[in-house]
Amino acid sequence: MRLLLVEDDAQLGRATQAGLAEAGFAVDWVRDGVAADAALSTEEFAAVVLDLGLPRRSGLDVLARLRAAGKKTPVLILTARDAIEDRVKGLDTGADDYVVKPFRLEEVAARLRALVRRSHGAAAPVLKVGAITLDPATRAVTCRGRAVELSTREFGVLRELMLNAGRVLSRDQLQNRVYRWGEEVESNAIEVHVHHLRRKLFADAIRTIRGVGYMMSAARSA
Repeated sequence: MRLLLVEDDAQLGRATQAGLAEAGFAVDWVRDGVAADAALSTEEFAAVVLDLGLPRRSGLDVLARLRAAGKKTPVLILTARDAIEDRVKGLDTGADDYVVKPFRLEEVAARLRALVRRSHGAAAPVLKVGAITLDPATRAVTCRGRAVELSTREFGVLRELMLNAGRVLSRDQLQNRVYRWGEEVESNAIEVHVHHLRRKLFADAIRTIRGVGYMMSAARSA
């Protein structure tokens, strides 16, 4: 699950990026509002973690421009501004959640999981498609009642397919959602992950839509 972290403090940014990566997110990090605008206009993210006091363009301006462009990407404001007026303005500008620094990374990770879940229309914390269940919080996967061990990338691909069950995701879409900037990605990486998932789950757990991409559906995963 790919996130954009917008934070100008170098130490805090590094720590937040590392902590969210340990929680299973692929985190791209920028340090000012103009860079955030550029990233949001050209890339797809599952959610944004946004500071307010940014160089070159404020976090509120970044948020307002994102919503004015019609984008519904979940945004969690992460800021030291704790006045009620700041909270109200942030939420009214289009933020989905508001967390005040200092914070606990596990809470931020849980809030992000909830935001992404709701953005896909899923209310339950555990994803279920047919006989397959996936818990984003514990990163546990079961298939037909048995535990399945997955690599970090395999888990990420499966999570995206389950979140979008019934919809086709292209190879590029999957790649962009599980890898962050600067990571070396083999040209057939997604195909390899899907092959491993089919072997660990069952052969027709994931459908190939020829020339388009991959899809999971409850009917084929029962």
